Amino acid sequence: MSVHDDLTSVQRCLDDLVRSVGRLEQQLGADGLEMRRVRTDADHLRESVALLREAAPDLVEPIRPDLVTIPDTPYDNSLWTDSDDEGLGARDRHAP
Repeated sequence: MSVHDDLTSVQRCLDDLVRSVGRLEQQLGADGLEMRRVRTDADHLRESVALLREAAPDLVEPIRPDLVTIPDTPYDNSLWTDSDDEGLGARDRHAP
């Protein structure tokens, strides 16, 4: 996996965590010290992943495939002398 794929996976997991923490807050209330600590920790994780995403382009250069130029000139017809016309069969044979 690339760094970008790993960061995307971490972001998805973090989004799931934040949603779960929100549901817990609704069930348990947001007033308790423990719930506030969990919410703060989740927020810190979110900020840290955002910082990693910003730094990721500097960590790894994206791998770009080599470009292949295709000429606009027609192909040499002698390349196709030994092939059959697709779907039509060979010139010297009949369809059944």
